[in-house]
Amino acid sequence: MTRKLFVTTALPYANAPFHIGHMMEYIQADIWVRALRMKGAEVHFVCADDAHGAPIMIAAEKAGKTPQAFVGEVAAGRKQYLDGFHIGFDNWHSTDGPENHQLAQEIYLGLRRNELISVKTIEQFFDPDKGMFLPDRFIKGECPKCGAKDQYGDNCDVCGAVYAPTELKNPYSALSGATPVMKSSDHFFFKLSDPRCVEFLEGWTTAPGRLQPEVLNKIKEWFTKDDEGNGGLGDWDISRDAPYFGIQIPDAPGKYFYVWLDAPIGYLASLKNYFGKIGQDYDAFFADPAVEQVHFIGKDITYFHTLFWPAMLHFSGRKTPDHVFVHGFITVNNGEKMSKSRGTGISPLKYLELGLHPEWLRYYIAAKLNARVEDIDFNPDDFVARVNSDLVGKYINIASRAAGFLSKRFGGHLSADLGVEGRTLLDTLRAHSAAVESLYEDRDYGKALREIMALADQVNEYVDAHKPWELAKKEGADAQLHDVCSTCIEAFRLLSIYLKPVLPALVANVEAFLNVAPFSFADAARALGGHQIGEYKHLMQRVDVKLLDALFEPPPVPKLVPGGEELAPEVKIDDFSKVDLRVARIVKAEHVEGSDKLLRLTLDVGEGRLRNVFSGIKSAYKPEDLEGKLTVMIANLAPRKMKFGVSEGMVLAASHADEKATPGIFVLEPSAGAQPGMRIR
Repeated sequence: MTRKLFVTTALPYANAPFHIGHMMEYIQADIWVRALRMKGAEVHFVCADDAHGAPIMIAAEKAGKTPQAFVGEVAAGRKQYLDGFHIGFDNWHSTDGPENHQLAQEIYLGLRRNELISVKTIEQFFDPDKGMFLPDRFIKGECPKCGAKDQYGDNCDVCGAVYAPTELKNPYSALSGATPVMKSSDHFFFKLSDPRCVEFLEGWTTAPGRLQPEVLNKIKEWFTKDDEGNGGLGDWDISRDAPYFGIQIPDAPGKYFYVWLDAPIGYLASLKNYFGKIGQDYDAFFADPAVEQVHFIGKDITYFHTLFWPAMLHFSGRKTPDHVFVHGFITVNNGEKMSKSRGTGISPLKYLELGLHPEWLRYYIAAKLNARVEDIDFNPDDFVARVNSDLVGKYINIASRAAGFLSKRFGGHLSADLGVEGRTLLDTLRAHSAAVESLYEDRDYGKALREIMALADQVNEYVDAHKPWELAKKEGADAQLHDVCSTCIEAFRLLSIYLKPVLPALVANVEAFLNVAPFSFADAARALGGHQIGEYKHLMQRVDVKLLDALFEPPPVPKLVPGGEELAPEVKIDDFSKVDLRVARIVKAEHVEGSDKLLRLTLDVGEGRLRNVFSGIKSAYKPEDLEGKLTVMIANLAPRKMKFGVSEGMVLAASHADEKATPGIFVLEPSAGAQPGMRIR
């Protein structure tokens, strides 16, 4: 019976382009899907943009766009990444699609019918200026543990402490700067602590093969209560108050589902959207008990996918996942955290734009992956060695050393009888087919590729032993040359079958060169004796180290608008903190006799005295237009003795490098409400 599977990867948040971590997960899942399809399985592979939530709503507002338009622009950039790295999703959708709105509300109502939804009144910070409740990451203040300033509402970047936003000292809204106030609101909760949920999840999580052992060990900690009854599974706040970009909760005006409730439902919505396009019955598909539901996710979202998600599905009367495959993160150079500014990040788009072969990266990532929850490291030297040695030196060279002789001497026809040694070699390669297939299904890609390359070593030993380049010069050795070269091409075909899940585009070119239909694993058992192959064209080049070096170069300093200047060299936060910027009021402005550029400004910086500052803004302002205005000045600049007197600071103004160019010079003005002496942070 044909296996039927529904496979997804975690939904990327639709506020930014893909990063290398996304590509690693998509490559891992794509290899698995391709391998299963080569075994004859029916696999539906879908994903979507996670399009809801306060961060997207706020980012869209800052960009002057609707949330839908903002998300749409991000989504429009997905295709170049997916096509570029040969990620073969059947469908890409959005959690803001109508299918997700419908399914999220249906699942919620199912949970409510099962009496697993409760309403509690909670208190949380409210921004009086923005008129909205503040998510934890939009509240800042002083850490209650170490006193560090400007820390987020959930954890401290300095000491690592975790706390509730209400514990922050001197909290303020990261959106408006206003001091938040406590305000009550009714919130909806999914009762994960209900004994029914606990009992179901204890059974679901421990089903053999459903979760990796290390994931199961972690989950057991989440079930555990201490001697005082603390800990264990807690109820989950699934609602947010308007204004919020999301899906409205039925029968609850002004209430929306928290983004994490509707995000995983986006898996089902994307499949439903896809089935609508191809005319397949969504309900009938899930009614089939043989259907397997599989999710690939990163280790940071395990809690949602192994507790909330299966419980939501089960208690709303839906199929639960058969497997949740968790992977680690990707680092650079022995675990160094990626940083674009330090040139240690890997931009997938830059990788493609530089002309680096996408399947070099697919191969390298696959060679590092196994079925465990382990981080993998991208090491540039190792990358070059693996690609050049394995892919080009061991694999591609097999075809390049034999194909030319077959075309020139034998019209591209393969020998029907390969000789004892040739048949023995090919039997050895075929004998590994089941093992390779099994390793792919077990997601032990690194071991699969090591096994394939060990087979390639045997083929190269055969080539070196028979030296077709010498046979071609030897009189009366045509038959032997024909057998040797045919054996090489047959071996190359078998290796290509085994590598196809990892190198789909390259192997498509191999299939065209060999004049054969697309490979399945079953093709390994068949031979091509007497078959005519096509003309060989070079399939893959070695890594150009200069291109790889360019990949890790820090990004160039971006240029501003025409007429602007390049950014100054990077500074650290400590450098910036040394500059004391203050709000100042221009009490008086006057021309400076003998100067064509300067105005003399008398400033109140809130320190009980007035300051004298000379500013080169005469070409842009009349003195009378400046008096009474607020501006920004560097208050701790060392006094400078000038021809016309002492200048006690510097007023900030914006202009292009050529101050005479349009639009000219603009003195900075703080918003209304700022007071002289306030520090700019």
